[in-house]
Amino acid sequence: MHFDRNRDKRCRTGEFRMFESRQGLRRPGLGAAIAFVACLATGVATAQEVTLKSSDGTVDIVGDFVDFEDNTYVIRTGLGELRISAARVRCEGEACPEITTADADVTFTGSDTVGLGMMPLLLEGYAGFLDAAATITATGNAGELLAEFVGEQGFGDPLGSYLVTSTVSGDAFAALLEGETDIGMSSRRIRPEEARALRDAGAGNMIDPSQEHIVALDSLVVIVHPNNPIESLTTDQLADIFSGVITDWSDLGLEAAPIQVIGRPEESGTQAVFNSFIFDDAQVPLAPDALILNDNVAMAAAVNDNPAAIGFVPYAFQRGAKPLPLVNECGLTMVPTTFAARTEEYALERRLYMYNREDSANEGVQAFLDYIRSPEADGVIAKSGFIDLGIARQSQPIESARGQMLLTTEADPYEGGIMREMLGLMVDYERLSTTFRFRTGSSQLDERGVEDLSRLSAFLEGQPEGTQVLFVGFTDEVGAFDSNRELSRTRAQSVLDQIRTATGDSLAGLEMAAAGFGEIAPSACNSDEVGRRINRRVEVWLTAPENG
Repeated sequence: MHFDRNRDKRCRTGEFRMFESRQGLRRPGLGAAIAFVACLATGVATAQEVTLKSSDGTVDIVGDFVDFEDNTYVIRTGLGELRISAARVRCEGEACPEITTADADVTFTGSDTVGLGMMPLLLEGYAGFLDAAATITATGNAGELLAEFVGEQGFGDPLGSYLVTSTVSGDAFAALLEGETDIGMSSRRIRPEEARALRDAGAGNMIDPSQEHIVALDSLVVIVHPNNPIESLTTDQLADIFSGVITDWSDLGLEAAPIQVIGRPEESGTQAVFNSFIFDDAQVPLAPDALILNDNVAMAAAVNDNPAAIGFVPYAFQRGAKPLPLVNECGLTMVPTTFAARTEEYALERRLYMYNREDSANEGVQAFLDYIRSPEADGVIAKSGFIDLGIARQSQPIESARGQMLLTTEADPYEGGIMREMLGLMVDYERLSTTFRFRTGSSQLDERGVEDLSRLSAFLEGQPEGTQVLFVGFTDEVGAFDSNRELSRTRAQSVLDQIRTATGDSLAGLEMAAAGFGEIAPSACNSDEVGRRINRRVEVWLTAPENG
């Protein structure tokens, strides 16, 4: 917020404090107190006047530049000198110090969901992993930060510098193609045409596990103003709202008010994932009067500021807005939870990726990529508000939604007998969040399956001798019932065989088996490819010896 002739009025009415509250600001030290200090800053522009913008864009602080020391800006305000960490603000104005970024050892470009939402904490975590101290500075460019590592907790030699430029996912692949970045950050999977262009430029096979890295999972959350009384939306209603068919909240039984649709730019990976879900990949334009904003923080702020607005953000960017459960065409209510995200059974979710070129000779790139795939990064990813790929356990009692579905679903005696067989088996096991999925009609794992095999192998090696592990296969409903059951068992056996191959004799003390239940117990509707993909899976069930 810039200062103008109406500044004194805003200070008297407390608008700065209201602004902070509406945006859901949660950064210590940049709250109402700073807004108050900013009110007291001189209103006459001078050669030394600078503006410090918080990294989330919700607070501007104006004052006279005094110094830049220990990665901290010192500015003079009406209350005296104010010290603000350069990791949390960027400086605008002629007096701002120049921050050199040209010689960064490793560069990242692309999705702001990854760059702004995850990378600051991920770089701090990586520094700790290396027993280094990290100095993180927001440069003078929007969406850009520079991290510098010094070994031995800051008492050793410099270890490297890391420059992160956060824009949109499409820029990741453009920068990789031009050789202008080391690692591309994306909130969607690379598109075939982008992969072919990079391959033809000598960058390698971009979907090979050595170049395509799933960093985390994220659920897109539909958000409205906190005072909006609506409790849920069907997926059809959501599509009609964002395409402009439904234009007023009264069409949904609420008080009349024109709906303000808020979307992202076409090149945004977040927008691409959202469109794929609500429009089934059809080229449907957003509502004619849709407001297009270029980052997640801005979208959450706009929704929080407008009682008639609706938008969508990654789970970590809700910022006090009201999240809406979604009801699919089968009548199933989809609520994003951590376990559902890890199993990928919430339809409006996506994988977050990093990509690198095959011909990169930068050792720092490979070292960082090794870190983000390790369990050491899981806690940092979770702290960022995203869902890591770590393995969680969940019981499967008869009272669970799945148990009740198996008890109440109408089926012929043959299928009903298989349902009862599954129900009698599953209550003795916990389900792991690790869930393997397949391409249509194939026993070939998708891209995440390769990562999960490695993690599951390490997890099982830590289980006590005698633990029972059951790999349980399921399919979509395309095809004959008995054929689907055999396919599901075959897929489960395939995963079991791959685990045994990867671990050798290290799991000899575990009792492992495979089973298949075909198309029963679907996790999503089978009416479209998204739902069918969710249903083509192998689950991992596990029980300790004392419960076996």
